[in-house]
Amino acid sequence: MNNEAKVILIILSRFLDYPDRRFFEERSVIEEFIHENILSADVRETIVKGLNPLYQMRLEDLQEIYVETFDYKEMTNLYLTAHELGDSKKRGMALLKLQKLIVESGFEYEGKELADYIPMLLELSAFAPESENIIRLKSRLAYAIHRIQTALPESHPYYHAIALLTKYVFKAPAAEEIALFEHEREQADQDELPYPLMYQ
Repeated sequence: MNNEAKVILIILSRFLDYPDRRFFEERSVIEEFIHENILSADVRETIVKGLNPLYQMRLEDLQEIYVETFDYKEMTNLYLTAHELGDSKKRGMALLKLQKLIVESGFEYEGKELADYIPMLLELSAFAPESENIIRLKSRLAYAIHRIQTALPESHPYYHAIALLTKYVFKAPAAEEIALFEHEREQADQDELPYPLMYQ
């Protein structure tokens, strides 16, 4: 993975987390980080333009849109296995495997979020040593990000920020790959009882 992709992963891991006052206070730090680490002026400009719609909002409005978009809508939620498996009972085992991957990659899992929280996995993808499991994780993230972006209208404040991931980081999943993921999801949704979202 090139440095440009890593920078975008790091930035989007912050931008897809719940926005608080630090979101605006850290704007100059983020922009300096972009200018120091992205060599191409065109790419720098595209990144800044993609993030600007979020900076132009009031904090309260941004928080409201964030919750409405990522907490209340199934297609745009920020949990990887929810995109892959829905409410399947298989989700519990998938979460355990992700938790193991995080630890085996040399990172601490503190359990503040579920192990499939996409902002956390974006950061993991930026820093973790390349391995077969990390490559597979990136493919899974590509599917989830594609699903989120497809569900958002271009007028949505988060659309162009998320589009940075599909433009510069993740290769678009092939139709066959999407069909495979959707097939797994359809099978999972037929389970009689949903696996509980709370997980320890």
